Amino acid sequence: MDVKLPHLGEGADSGVVVGILVKVGDTVKKGQILIELESDKAVAPIPAPAAGKVVKIHVREGQRVGVGQLVVSLAGVAAAEAAAPAESASTPRKASPAKIAKAELVAEPEPVAMEAEPPAEEPASESTRESEPESESSGKGSALTPPASPSIRKMARELGIDLAPIKGSEYGGRIMMKDLRDYIQRLQKLALAPKPAVPAEKPVAPAIDFSQWGPVIRQPLTPLRDTISRRMLENWNTIPHVTQFDEADVTTVQDLRKKYQKAYESKGVRLTMTTFILKAIAMTLQKHAIFNCSLDEAGRAIVFKQYYHLGLAVDTDAGLIVPVIRDVDKKDLATLSREIQVLAEKARARKVSAEELKGGTFTLSNQGGIGGAHFTPIVNKPEVAILGLGKAALKPVVRNGKIEPRTLAPLGLSYDHRVIDGGAAARFITDLVQAIEQFDEAMVKLK
Repeated sequence: MDVKLPHLGEGADSGVVVGILVKVGDTVKKGQILIELESDKAVAPIPAPAAGKVVKIHVREGQRVGVGQLVVSLAGVAAAEAAAPAESASTPRKASPAKIAKAELVAEPEPVAMEAEPPAEEPASESTRESEPESESSGKGSALTPPASPSIRKMARELGIDLAPIKGSEYGGRIMMKDLRDYIQRLQKLALAPKPAVPAEKPVAPAIDFSQWGPVIRQPLTPLRDTISRRMLENWNTIPHVTQFDEADVTTVQDLRKKYQKAYESKGVRLTMTTFILKAIAMTLQKHAIFNCSLDEAGRAIVFKQYYHLGLAVDTDAGLIVPVIRDVDKKDLATLSREIQVLAEKARARKVSAEELKGGTFTLSNQGGIGGAHFTPIVNKPEVAILGLGKAALKPVVRNGKIEPRTLAPLGLSYDHRVIDGGAAARFITDLVQAIEQFDEAMVKLK
């Protein structure tokens, strides 16, 4: 029984083998994981479709495989369990398009009846049903060349036109001057018709031998890093980015976190700054719908979403992964904290599913735990905005005419300027700062 790579999901037709969990001679059960495949930013397990014994492994770690490619061979089960039954010998095989076209051309009879009036514009299939060039040795009215006067033949030769595709309007299919003129006009229309744009080839930077200046270590791009590279380039090249900066006083939020931290830990969850910021973002998005939308470029429309699924950028050893937390607006802080913790752990272990990476409406990139201040995050297409949160720092702030030490967190709001104007961005970040600074303690209390 041959196990082939199944369909991986929408838009995914290949992946890289990152783990082989069986070896030759192993006996596996139906549903047991055979290999792990990295497709896009997710690692997907490929299970055995039936029980059996592994007799051969056809792939290796690091190899890219496509849908339908043979990965493992099992023995001890009927081949019928592996896939759909093969075509029987009695099942007629489909002919190729080229053969079908050729058969139609041979089978189509030459016109023998006079047409009272030729159509003003004949369908393309009628005007192009013969494609063989005119034979020099073929006589007048031969099977390949329709009948026509010497003057029309001479004109066609001078213009480089093959008479074979032209359907004559006179008796026996004889080509008249009007038929030739109409055919030339159709060719001109086809030549002037707009043609689909051919995408320009991507320029490839010339290879440089860096070893000529000293020792180097060459490391191939991992599938994840390659995906990140492509996505970031696409996002940056297709979205006109603008970044709005501000600072939020997170002193009150930090005090609330310290006050309720032990109560949350007793429930098995950690109350972090990320939880507060995600909740504040969801509340602000409800007031500013333009930040919770997507631009439908093909349909020339803006799609306003009635749900608030927030992406959270997670820093992993392999690279940046952005799992999505659903319905942030509807969840209390304990539930939200638990989901943040679970998804972050899954992302770092490369166990996050492809579905958990989709459907985001806005993204948070929090670098506060690492360090650094303001930065300009890149919008995660098809979203239209992303918030970058830097490391909070204690600073002197003037409050009520007095200088006080307050903890301020730097914010960077990048947005798609095709959809969002500067005024809207300023209003959004002002309301976001207010939502953070005036966070309601009632939302933090455990029920």
